[in-house]
Amino acid sequence: MTGGLGLGDIYGVTIERIKAQGGDKSRLGLGALMWISHAERPLTAKELCHALAVELGSTDFSPDNIPSITTLVGCCQGLITVDKGETTVRLIHFTIKEYLSARPDIFSRPHSTMSEICLTYLNSQQIKVISASTPPDVCGGPSPDIRNTPFLLYCSVHWGTHAKKEHSDCAMSLALQLFKEYHCHISWRFLIYEAGYPDPDPEDFDEGPPFSGLHCSAFFGIVEIVAALIETRCYDLDEEDFGGRSPLVWAAWAGHEAVVKILLGQEEVNPDMPDIWGQTPLSVAAEEGHEGVVKMLLEREVVNPDTPENGGRTPLSLAAVNGHEGVVKMLVGREGVNHDKADDDGRTPLSHAAEYGREAVLKILLRCQDVDPFKADNYGMRPLQHAAQENHHVMMVRLMMACEWANRNT
Repeated sequence: MTGGLGLGDIYGVTIERIKAQGGDKSRLGLGALMWISHAERPLTAKELCHALAVELGSTDFSPDNIPSITTLVGCCQGLITVDKGETTVRLIHFTIKEYLSARPDIFSRPHSTMSEICLTYLNSQQIKVISASTPPDVCGGPSPDIRNTPFLLYCSVHWGTHAKKEHSDCAMSLALQLFKEYHCHISWRFLIYEAGYPDPDPEDFDEGPPFSGLHCSAFFGIVEIVAALIETRCYDLDEEDFGGRSPLVWAAWAGHEAVVKILLGQEEVNPDMPDIWGQTPLSVAAEEGHEGVVKMLLEREVVNPDTPENGGRTPLSLAAVNGHEGVVKMLVGREGVNHDKADDDGRTPLSHAAEYGREAVLKILLRCQDVDPFKADNYGMRPLQHAAQENHHVMMVRLMMACEWANRNT
């Protein structure tokens, strides 16, 4: 408490002072608070300054509009600070974010505004020039030209996250504009590199079909944009990108149930098509533990619930190794699933569960009559030995009991 005022009162008074500055000072102060409190990650000073320099809908980005970080700190009336060691801008106290979150009237639809600003930046002539002149391996290490556009990485990776949270017709229009030349736009390379599914090799980006606007909108799970792209009939709905992934695989991997539902409703979409790693939509959904997506895919007769990826691991093994109990239950109860199927290393779902300490999964698998708790892998290691090697004592006891029971009944 200060002078009889609570923190909320103090923040409220400060916000009013920011508004009372008028003109650019008020715009910059409120804009900075919006970005810092709603960004998907902490922003650097340069990123924030560039974000506030964007003129919504403009095809040109003017460096003359970039404010200094000193100016922004002043416009925010002491509510923000810059971490000198990391050059990250943050609020002076976490309670400010709590206050702003509790007062939605301060910012009008912040996420839609942020998505529109990001897309405007990506559609600017300056970024198009970089896209046209950047070598394919840019994601391995940005060039000096890209460092001169510090807001590019954030926009590439997070515009869709903001657009999904708050859809707007303006953002859709800007996204469709971006997608007209998305195959040669640098932003999708940054997006794929940051997504890390699987760890991408930048040299692969130009060896196959490009990552399209439909792949991108499915990746982000933006239902409205996916539906709009389908209606244009300009896209092959089952088109593979450079990694052999269809839009459905991306949506399944990210767990976007609404987009998966839309795509499964299209006759052209193959719900069981593998990528170059042999992973099907079911495989990636099982590996990530997206129960709703797994359920939808298992309801399709054409989906093989036991298809192994290139390493021989089935959806059940992928779910078991990651401890996704709900997915394991669904797969164990599905006809056509081999509960004891070994991968290329001879490892079974039980073996993986034992090694990684997935006790709930282990209990489910041990109830399956076709699961052999003695089964050794290609290196002679049994599930019990994998559990012992990782010091999973509870699992060791369960496995020993299961082995003893199996001995008595053979």
